[in-house]
Formats: sequence, C-alpha cells, structure tokens
Amino acid sequence: MMGALTNFALDGRMGLSQQDQWKKVAGEAAAMLVENGMVVGLGTGSTASFAIAAIGRRVAQEGLRILGIPTSDRTAEQARSEKIPLTTFAEQTEIDLTIDGADELLPGPLYLIKGHGGALLREKIVASASKRMAVVADDTKLVTRLGEFVSVPVEVVPFGWQVTARRLTELGGKPTLRLGTDQNPYLTDGGHYILNCAFGAIDDPKETAHHLDHVVGLIEHGLFLKFATEAFIAGANGVQVLKREK
Repeated sequence: MMGALTNFALDGRMGLSQQDQWKKVAGEAAAMLVENGMVVGLGTGSTASFAIAAIGRRVAQEGLRILGIPTSDRTAEQARSEKIPLTTFAEQTEIDLTIDGADELLPGPLYLIKGHGGALLREKIVASASKRMAVVADDTKLVTRLGEFVSVPVEVVPFGWQVTARRLTELGGKPTLRLGTDQNPYLTDGGHYILNCAFGAIDDPKETAHHLDHVVGLIEHGLFLKFATEAFIAGANGVQVLKREK
C-alpha cells in the first residue's frame, strides 16, 4: 500500500547530488518515527547514515532518549560522533524499530536485496530482532523483480570459499569474490568474505532464499524477505510511504 506524499520535499540543498538529496529526505522522514525510550537498530549505508544524522540532531535538540544497536563498526562510529547512546544484544534482546537502507526494494511484500555495503549479516540479525523495520531509499531502488539491477551478496566463510562458490554457481548465481580497495578479498566486520551472486531477475525470491539457506559455508545472504514493515521512498516529488502488503 502506498501512502500519501509527505512534506519532506526537496529544497535544493547545496553540496548534495539530486540522489543524495532524495536519500537525505527519506532518512529524515524515517527518523521522525523514533520515540523516547526506544531501542533503535541503526543501519549501514549512505541513506541510513542520513537517518542516523537526523536522529543525532533530535537527541541534541529535543533531548530524545534512545539506545541504538549499530549494524556495523562504521555505523557505531557515526552514532558515537552523533552522541547517540549505544547498547548491545547482551543488554537488549529486542529492538523496537530499525531504520536501514536497501539496494533493491520490491513494493507490495517489501522484499529487499541488501549487503552491498558489506554489513548484511549484522543487518539481518538486527532486522530479525526488530518489532518494526523502516527502509529508507530513493526511488531508483524500486524494482518489479529483485535482482533486476544488482547482485545478491552472500557472506561466506573464507575457508573453502571456492567450494561454496561452486555450489552457488550450480544454483545459477554466477558468484564473484568481492575485493577491497587493496585488491585483496573484502573482509566484513565478522572477518568473512562476500560473494556477489548475479542471479538476474528472480522469479521466486522465497525459493532462491530457501536454496541459499542450505549452502554449506554460506553465513548469510542478502535476500531480506518479510523483514521490512514500511519504506520511505524519496523522489522528485518528496517522500512516499509504502506499507507491507499481507
């Protein structure tokens, strides 16, 4: 279900590309969901960072009292710089609201592809512990089928990753090892590798996820199904709020 456009319209902010303006207003809109006393999952990526900045401003200006659980080391670093108090799953086992981005989003069920920021395992752990998950994105992330434009990242154990890659190839994933800026294998915060799997447009995301769930050596995959409850999608006309359809 698509909600009405909000009043978070673009205002020609200097220094930001048009797409970054969209990301910023989406993040600001979702940040208004945060209420006093909440435990908030803090996502990773460029759009989520705008939401974290907006939450930080509310903490500073409104005295908003929350605890954050970050999905990556770099998100934790940003949250600390914004003076957002952090907590852990050792202290909090349930999250009231998570705000995170997406690489692709399928309206209706609000299925997602995530993980191109390299934090998919922690992001999925946080999402799974959340009562509510709000996705923030610009409208270039909307698709009619997942996999239309981006690959599905999968986090794998470094030991024997070639064996895991062969199994992913058998599933039609055409995996490629993600490299860092130093041209060595990219390492996640958990010390794992990422294989980007080019499945192409996926007809049945649930079936694909089921097969990926049973690949030995695969820690987690970037198909996020039935996690998002709403999405704040920004474009030229402002922000649209999408609700998950049952």
